[in-house]
Parts: sequence; structure tokens; C-alpha cells
Amino acid sequence: MSWTGPSTADEVTVPDVVGLFVTQARKVAWEAGVVIAAADPDGPPVAALTWPGVWVVTAQTPGPGARMRRFGSLVIEFRKVADGD
Repeated sequence: MSWTGPSTADEVTVPDVVGLFVTQARKVAWEAGVVIAAADPDGPPVAALTWPGVWVVTAQTPGPGARMRRFGSLVIEFRKVADGD
């Protein structure tokens, strides 16, 4: 479940981050006005779950083009594609 953002914030359009490296997805999401998050809101943050190594986004909620409030959570799923150096 994603957090839709502060009720007083303006609405933004959710970008498509599926297929991007998690590091790229974080930047794209931030530039669009949303923040990537792991599915478990009580678990570790995405940065902790995706270090070390190279990870790619495999799914996202809400989907691309959806509207949500600025600073809302874009929940991503990801998988490791390579070890980090």
C-alpha cells in the first residue's frame, strides 16, 4: 500500500520506473515529486534493501500515469541483477 502524500500537497503524475535501476528510479521519482518506497512500511528502506549490488525495478504501485499528492510513496518491487564492486 502506498501513502498518497500530504493532503495539502498538489497532485503530480506518477512516472514509469519499471525496468530502471533502483538508483535511476529514485532520481526519476524525486524529479516527478514522489518518493520510492519498499512494500513493507515497517521494514528497512529501499536503500538498505538494495545495497550492495545493482538492482532493477520489476513492478510499481501505483502505475505510471496515476495521480497522487507530491511526496507520496511510489512502492516498488526489485531484483538484483549484479553484484556491486
